[in-house]
Amino acid sequence: MEIAVECYAGYRGEETPRRFSIGERPVHVARIIDRWVTPDYRYFRVEGDDGRVYVLGQNVASGKWELV
Repeated sequence: MEIAVECYAGYRGEETPRRFSIGERPVHVARIIDRWVTPDYRYFRVEGDDGRVYVLGQNVASGKWELV
């Protein structure tokens, strides 16, 4: 499922998700639990402000985000 993600780029320029929307419902990222990279994607396991855990993936080539 493709989603809209708002990110923060730190001093190293790496984008980390801060908020994303599932349909009309915004979810704020309470904390990043884990992150990893594959040749095609960057992944983040995050805890939302709703207490749920989500895995967000960003396609490196297109820059599009997905809820995995």
